[in-house]
Amino acid sequence: MFYDHQQIEKKWQKYWEDNQTYKTSNNTDKPKFYVLDMFPYPSGAGLHVGHPLGYIASDIYARYKRHQGFNVLHPVGYDSFGLPAEQYAIQTGTHPAVTTEQNITRYEEQLRKIGFSFDWSREVRTSDATYYKWTQWIFIELFHSWYNKDTDRAGSIDTLIKHFEEKGTEGLNANQNDELSFTSEEWKDASEIDKEDILLNYRLAYRAETTVNWCPALGTVLANDEIKDGRSERGGFPVFQKKMMQWSMRISAYSERLLQGLKTLDWPQPLKDSQEYWIGKSQGAQVQFNVDGHDEIVEVFTTRPDTIFGATFMVLAPENPLVENITTAEQKAEVDTYIEETSKKTERDRMSDVKNVSGAFTGTYAINPFSGEKMPIYISDYVLMGYGTGAVMAVPAHDERDHRFAKKFNLEIKKVVETEEDVQERSFDSKDSVCVNSDFLNGLKYNEAKALIIDAIEKKAIGHGTTNYRQRDAIFSRQRYWGEPVPIYYKDGMPYTLPTSALPLELPEVEKYLPTEDGDPPLGNAKTFAWDEANQKIADTNLIDDKTVFPLELSTMPGWAGSSWYFLRYMDPNNDEVFTNKNLSDYWGQVDLYIGGSEHATGHLLYSRFWNMFLKDRGYIDHDEPFQKLINQGMILGMSAFVYRIDGTNQYVSKNLAKDYKTQEIHVDVSLLKGTTDELDTEAFKAWRPDYADAEFILEDGKYITGREVEKMSKSKYNVVNPDDICNEYGADGLRLYEMFLGPLEQSKPWNTQGLSGVYGFLKKFWNLYFNEDTFEVSEEEPTKAEYKVLHTLIKKVVYDIENFSFNTSVSSFMIAVNELQKLKCNKRNILEPLAVIVSPYAPHICEEVWNLLGHNTSIEFEKFPILNEDYLIEDEIEYPVSVNGKMKFKIALPATLSAKEVEDLVLQNEKMGALLEGKTPKKIIVVPKKIVNIVI
Repeated sequence: MFYDHQQIEKKWQKYWEDNQTYKTSNNTDKPKFYVLDMFPYPSGAGLHVGHPLGYIASDIYARYKRHQGFNVLHPVGYDSFGLPAEQYAIQTGTHPAVTTEQNITRYEEQLRKIGFSFDWSREVRTSDATYYKWTQWIFIELFHSWYNKDTDRAGSIDTLIKHFEEKGTEGLNANQNDELSFTSEEWKDASEIDKEDILLNYRLAYRAETTVNWCPALGTVLANDEIKDGRSERGGFPVFQKKMMQWSMRISAYSERLLQGLKTLDWPQPLKDSQEYWIGKSQGAQVQFNVDGHDEIVEVFTTRPDTIFGATFMVLAPENPLVENITTAEQKAEVDTYIEETSKKTERDRMSDVKNVSGAFTGTYAINPFSGEKMPIYISDYVLMGYGTGAVMAVPAHDERDHRFAKKFNLEIKKVVETEEDVQERSFDSKDSVCVNSDFLNGLKYNEAKALIIDAIEKKAIGHGTTNYRQRDAIFSRQRYWGEPVPIYYKDGMPYTLPTSALPLELPEVEKYLPTEDGDPPLGNAKTFAWDEANQKIADTNLIDDKTVFPLELSTMPGWAGSSWYFLRYMDPNNDEVFTNKNLSDYWGQVDLYIGGSEHATGHLLYSRFWNMFLKDRGYIDHDEPFQKLINQGMILGMSAFVYRIDGTNQYVSKNLAKDYKTQEIHVDVSLLKGTTDELDTEAFKAWRPDYADAEFILEDGKYITGREVEKMSKSKYNVVNPDDICNEYGADGLRLYEMFLGPLEQSKPWNTQGLSGVYGFLKKFWNLYFNEDTFEVSEEEPTKAEYKVLHTLIKKVVYDIENFSFNTSVSSFMIAVNELQKLKCNKRNILEPLAVIVSPYAPHICEEVWNLLGHNTSIEFEKFPILNEDYLIEDEIEYPVSVNGKMKFKIALPATLSAKEVEDLVLQNEKMGALLEGKTPKKIIVVPKKIVNIVI
């Protein structure tokens, strides 16, 4: 029977949509299972075949759990704020909302065409005001919270104010920007502005001057993961370091909990390692150094206080505020020039550049508190203001970077840890030795010396032992248009939150999406974007008088804001009273399976964990972590094609002749190849772009053969394969099966369209099991033991594979089972019905169709998954290969229940064995039960 995949797939996609087959109920006695894909950004290019890989895997698992009787939440939505739509708006004037809507429409068409079992009724979009109302609400909650170190959780800012009213800062143990000290009387006497300024020191969402990555061309601040090689990832524009007033999130307060929480999660170890490294816990001491001739103090954090006697110079971050105060007049020009140069590098560049040594001397000296020696103070880009205190005590004998710096600037290198190594030539960084040249620490090992020196530091009142974290607070401002407005207005220069009744604070219309002439963010172009405090409403900006009408915050939230809590909104997407009903978040709890890319390790996955912990602290949800099990899918790689242009000409030489010429390798669109070959359609190439219209070709055997290479699939490499084309030719079920068949989910693997013919052939064979030529024909006859064995072997394998996410081996097992059933000419209902259920998570359209043909008028989706019966897998008979002197001579079929002695006796009685023995007595007989018999003559 002809397998018309196009007609079948359209029919069932319409059925699922009309009947809302995958709509998830919140009212059920079933156990829950929450399957989620990482939030997709709807780009203008749409999907290529690499994108659905993770979605297919999660969809298979969601369908399998439904078959097991779970109430499955498998939603979809769009992380729809983003720079690409804004850049397009700047270039064309098209509102980002228009572009985003078009992109989402395209994405949704493609996703529906692949047959995903999403609950479309729960779709959310971060750029919808009904959604970002709650993103703004969470921001307000963070603003009105502080972190209490004694309870190790966030609390309402009201409890902090109460503490100040009763005790001032006495007994306060809080996460803060600066350590403040005041009495309750001083708090009560303070003005409202001063009180608000003090509270900003403790709020979880706060505004402070911060060094940021500023991209003038994009007019916005960028996160480290949005920059590559000193340029913006989007557009490749230069990025500079700049100090600005910015909103930040106090994620640093959660550093220890974020670390400890990793132990409870079933995540890939490399991903956990990335987060551990990013958080960067280290234990050591905070130490103060006096500056000779100045009142200033340089404070450092060091993990090696035991080496303080070997500290011979100090290095400050160029952006450290101390630099301006302590630099001498003679050194000012050199220092200013160096600071300017450093501003052109991002923090990531500075951290990764370990080879180049640079710096400038401030002309000033610090005093070593233990040796009493003067230590020249330098600035260098290898010290970062955001890590520790923005200053290091340099111990060149025992730190590689300090050593390189000392050699470059001819500074003293003093050995304080015993080693045979010549520390003048190479640093000795090990802790496995004893202290030398270190006064009262001499002869002590690392742990003893560290404890003693910390005690001495504390007795001198110049510091204390402490734990430090590399993780900084997350910058939360973006100077762009297309993002969530921050629900803040300014009165007397102080930020105040809008009342929640005013939410959502909607994005206003603007005439242009660029910063204003005064350098304000694009929202500065809005004509109606001010807060009328008296009337509690948004007002025209020309009414701002700073008495009753006040300016609103002009920055927008970063791209990660909306994606830091979307998994909670899916639980209750249409609720206008709360972000999620507590009963529903208690029911759905953690995401049980989360699939997405590893590139989000230190961005989205950290921020989501932080917001989730915060919401739990404030009593809005009950689970600590958002994602219990996480899988990073690998990439599907493209097979790029290249032509070889002879330098200085418009001549193109075929691949195998290119070695005879000096050529340039140029990517060419894979759609210009003939069929599935490597041959270029030269006429299509000439028509592809105007600069190729006059191309001349040097052919081999009358053909132009392209070069091929496996690379990341991307538009810029012209190696993208559109899933729509695959669905049209091979069907969505073919695409789904092939993507799983390519290899293990976590590994990257190359795409090869030619390989689809194999899975398409399998689908046709599977389809024809249910037909006798063109007639649907299924027998009610009881299956044979051999047929049951094929079925139950498959059940056992597929259950194991799905539960271990080994989807590729399941597809192989389907092929084997269908081939065996075909050989057995099996058309028994008791085999083919459960077979359809087993295959349906992978190929849902074809299985729905055969299920319907089998006489069922409901979807296959909620049918119980077949139960394994091990009895069918027990062998009745074993075919033993019999070897004589290591060479296999014949095979003998014997009952599986025989003992080794019984097998030996029957083999020796066999006629063939008698002929081989020729009356001789075997020297040795080896029987491996149910495997082989080996006889030595």
